[in-house]
Amino acid sequence: MKIFLIFGSILFPLFMFVLQRAWFKCRLFFNLAALLALLVFSNLISIGIYQIIKNKTVFMTNIHGLLLNPLFLLTGAYLGVYLLYRMVLLTADEQ
Repeated sequence: MKIFLIFGSILFPLFMFVLQRAWFKCRLFFNLAALLALLVFSNLISIGIYQIIKNKTVFMTNIHGLLLNPLFLLTGAYLGVYLLYRMVLLTADEQ
């Protein structure tokens, strides 16, 4: 599983880079998906932290419970890959 995560974090941004070079509209799709992912990601964090503070249950298990939300994991993963993709774009543009 660790190998899959490492290779995925390398190959998927490169695939995104190649795809957006072939079809320019993919760049718009990737940007809009990142915007949506950031909105969902940040709202899940803020709602989760609010619930923890409201219920006065500031324990590590409650805070780490936020990390088990599949939507949180999915959006966070996309934002990580998107950041790597943007770094590849920045590096390619500087050449």
